[in-house]
Amino acid sequence: MAFIRLEPVDVRVKTGWVDGEPREITWGDRRLPVHRLAAVRRETAAFKAHEGPKTVFEVETPSVNLALSFSHWTRRWTVEAVDDEPGLIQ
Repeated sequence: MAFIRLEPVDVRVKTGWVDGEPREITWGDRRLPVHRLAAVRRETAAFKAHEGPKTVFEVETPSVNLALSFSHWTRRWTVEAVDDEPGLIQ
């Protein structure tokens, strides 16, 4: 799996009550259930001063794999990268 970086896109995310892991992503009018959490990277020590700490989740959905980011200061979810498989996001 190789990711293509993009300009961060705001999305809505439903998370689990206990663990806070993403369960469903709403990107525009598309709903993408999260099938598997592939990796979690906590960027609490190395972050840009104007952005603050964030957590990056690599998730697998039925149609696309995403790098999903949660900014702890702004409480904002964004998609930062998509899998390089062609035709997965329309």
